[in-house]
Amino acid sequence: MSLRLRLFLILALATGAIWFSAVIWIEHSTRAQVTRVLDARLAEAARMVSSLLEDRRIAMAGDGAPVAIPLDPHGDYAHQLSCQIWSLQGTLVGQSEGAPQVQLTGAQGTGYSQSTVGGETWRVYTVENPALGVRVMVGDSLGVRDRLVSGVIEGLLLPMALILPLLAAALWVSLGRGLAPMHRLAEALRLRSPSDLSPLPAGPVPAEMRPMRGALDDLFARLAKAREAERDFTAFAAHELKTPLAGLRTQAQIARIAPDEATRSRALQSIERSVDRTDRLVRQLLELSAVEREGAAAERVDLGQLSAEICTDLAPLAETRGVALICDIPQGTEQTLPASGFLLHTALRNLVENALQASSEGGEVRISRRGAVLLVEDDGPGIPEALRARACERFVRGTQGGDGSGLGLAIARAAMERLGGTLELPPSAGQGQRAELHLPSA
Repeated sequence: MSLRLRLFLILALATGAIWFSAVIWIEHSTRAQVTRVLDARLAEAARMVSSLLEDRRIAMAGDGAPVAIPLDPHGDYAHQLSCQIWSLQGTLVGQSEGAPQVQLTGAQGTGYSQSTVGGETWRVYTVENPALGVRVMVGDSLGVRDRLVSGVIEGLLLPMALILPLLAAALWVSLGRGLAPMHRLAEALRLRSPSDLSPLPAGPVPAEMRPMRGALDDLFARLAKAREAERDFTAFAAHELKTPLAGLRTQAQIARIAPDEATRSRALQSIERSVDRTDRLVRQLLELSAVEREGAAAERVDLGQLSAEICTDLAPLAETRGVALICDIPQGTEQTLPASGFLLHTALRNLVENALQASSEGGEVRISRRGAVLLVEDDGPGIPEALRARACERFVRGTQGGDGSGLGLAIARAAMERLGGTLELPPSAGQGQRAELHLPSA
């Protein structure tokens, strides 16, 4: 359903509901007014007839036949009234022309009453005159009153029925003109090139569309930034993969034409190192992609067991580098994380691997815990102060030389951000570097 049709239906239904409520209110109000006015006319006519009897301007026949009673006309409504004069003994003394032959009401005393006469409901006002020994009854049929109210309502509904199509057409046209800026925006977006991520052209915009326009401009800016980061990532990844592959090709050629076994052995060792470096780069690229896709399912993690597993996995690397890998977190040290424990595992593993790569032979890498902070410390050269601000960016190496790809810290930071924690690299007073993983509360 289009927005225009939806708004039209809402406005049409709301207008119809208001009109329907107005008709009900007018019908109720009109009926109350008609009842009040006509009841007053009944009482006025009954008192008038009683007064005429007292003044002897209406003479009662001596032969016992009822006399005809002339009512004072009050417009067309006077022809709808019926009057009867009954003696207190129950004898019909007089009646108006067209009045029923049976008694209008059996109520005693002066006042209003309702009765059914000839299948019709009558509203009757009775005046009891003890001095003359008569009761004067003046009444009208409630059907007359219903016809009066119905005439008023019909007089309102007929103009409404004529106006309704005109109102519907006016609503439809007005909605079309009111939604024109949105259609223009949609058309501008439809004609926009997929590569065009610039802000929308400046111009007057309705207040209701400003948040949407601002959100679109913000989305374009974030998409442009993401596209630029993707291009940079692809270029850096291609460069980092190209370097070890070029080394592999060179060393393979050396091994093939080596004049002696020692030269061939050195070439094969270089090939092995290049394969390891390429393998680590590919693994880190896959980890980075997995970190960005990882969901936020809460999990309770044993920090001691997690760090022990990482130490076991990286023990061959530590042995190859001649570095002591020490885990100071006891088993059973649990922490509830608001997201998957995979994120913490990835962040901690990359920090430990970076520390091993940065440490020289005979050095030491230590994993410890201080409250809700995991610490990874090494005694390598540390991150140069000039690189510290950019150390967690992709493909930025925190140390000079080495076989790193510049992704370890970037992966660790991304994982901690998804986890809701932070990675901090405080400057060291002397030799070595400390990395801090600040865990979030569950």
